[in-house]
Amino acid sequence: MTGSIQVGLAALGSAIGVGLVGAKAAEATGRNPGAAGPIRTQAIIFAALAEGIVFIALFLGN
Repeated sequence: MTGSIQVGLAALGSAIGVGLVGAKAAEATGRNPGAAGPIRTQAIIFAALAEGIVFIALFLGN
């Protein structure tokens, strides 16, 4: 049961992190539309890194 809790908390934290990345990327694009390409690239990279935490928790939770 502790593995399930660990994976659930990792997924919750990852979802919050991806939401914050998306919100701040949208805010940054709104402030400087000319930099939309690099902002989008960095947001995708950071979102993928945040999602990677869930996979690490899945492997370590079992």
